[in-house]
Amino acid sequence: MKSIRIPIQGDRVIWVVVVILSLFSLLAVYSSTRTLAFSQGEGGAYYLIRHLGIFLFGLALMYIAHLVRYPNYAGLSRFAILIAIPLLLLTIFKGASINEAKRWVIIPVINLSFQTSDFAKLALTMFLARSITLSQDRIHSWRGGFLPLLVPIIVICLLILPANFSTAAILFASSMVLLYVGRARTRHIMLLAAIGAVMLILFVGFVSLLPEDRQMRLGTWSERINRYSAGEMDEVYQLRQSKIAIASGGVVGQMPGNSIQRNYLPNPFSDFIYAIIIEEYGLIGGVIILLLYLILLYRSIRISVRSPGTFGALLAVGLGFSLVFQAMINMAVTTGLLPVTGQPLPLVSMGGTSIWFTSISIGIMLSISRETEQIQDEAQ
Repeated sequence: MKSIRIPIQGDRVIWVVVVILSLFSLLAVYSSTRTLAFSQGEGGAYYLIRHLGIFLFGLALMYIAHLVRYPNYAGLSRFAILIAIPLLLLTIFKGASINEAKRWVIIPVINLSFQTSDFAKLALTMFLARSITLSQDRIHSWRGGFLPLLVPIIVICLLILPANFSTAAILFASSMVLLYVGRARTRHIMLLAAIGAVMLILFVGFVSLLPEDRQMRLGTWSERINRYSAGEMDEVYQLRQSKIAIASGGVVGQMPGNSIQRNYLPNPFSDFIYAIIIEEYGLIGGVIILLLYLILLYRSIRISVRSPGTFGALLAVGLGFSLVFQAMINMAVTTGLLPVTGQPLPLVSMGGTSIWFTSISIGIMLSISRETEQIQDEAQ
C-alpha cells in the first residue's frame, strides 16, 4: 500500500514550531478548562473537543494559505482593508460586549463571535506591505511617499483603540517596524510615533469628558496603569493568582493536568494560559514556549531576507513581528512585567478567530518561503 503524503512546502522549521505549539495548546486547554466544563455540566473533554475542531480548521486555513502564491495577497489586501473599516465601525456601534469589552461581532445563524480586530490586523499588514512596496521610489519624501502611508495606519488603529488598547498599540508598533524595514526615514517614523502619542492623549481627553457610562474602557486602562506605576500590581487578583501558579511550577512543574490555580485564575485558558503551562511544565516548559516564538521570529526574518521581492520581504517580517510581539506581551503580562491586558498567546490560547487569523498569517509566511525555495531550485 502506498503511503499517503501531504504536500507540505515552505519553511519546515515553522511547521515544526506550529506542531509543538499545537500540542502545548491542546494539553493546556484540556487541563485549564476541566473545572469550567464540570461547572457547566459538560464532560471534562468538552472544551478540548471544541478547541481541537477550531484548531484543525485553523490548520486547514494555514495549509490553504500556504498554497496561494504570495503576490496574490497584494491584490487581496485592497479589498481586505475596505472590509476591515466598516467591520470595526460595526463593532464600535453594534458589537457584542464580552467580559466588559466590546470587541466582537456575532455572526448570525452559526452564533459565533468574531473579533474584528484580528481581521483588521492582517488586512493592515498586507495593505501596508503592498503600499510601501509601491512607494519605494518616493518613500523618503514626506508628502509624496510617507504621508499617504499614515492614513490607513491611523484610521485602523483609532477604530481598534476604544475597545482594545493593547491590540491597537501592537498594530501601531508593527506598522512602524514595517516602515523602518521599508526604508522610510527615521525622523518620519519618529514623527509618526509622536503623532500617535498626541492622538492617544486627545482621545483619552475627549473620552474623559463623556458621561461615565460612555467612557468605554478608559477607567479600566487608568486603574491598571496607575497600579503598575505605583508598584501595586500584586494587588491585581489575576496577577496574584498567576504568580502563585508560576511559583508552584518550579523547574519541572506539577506535571500535566495537575494545575491547582486553574480553579482560581480568571481566564486560565486564554489570557493567562502561560501561567498554567509554567505551573504544569515548570520553568523548562516556559522557556521552551519562549524559544519557540523566538525561533518563529528568526525564521520570519530569514524568509524576509531570502525573499526575491520587496512585498514578500515586508509581509514576512510584518506578520512575524506582529505575532511574536503579541506573544511577548502576553508572557510579560503573565509574569507581571506589564499591566494586565487582554492579549491571547498566539496558537496556544483557546479561541476562534484569533487562532484562525494567526494560522492564515503563518500560512502566508509559508507561502513566501515556498515560492522562494521554488525560485532557488529553478535557478540551480
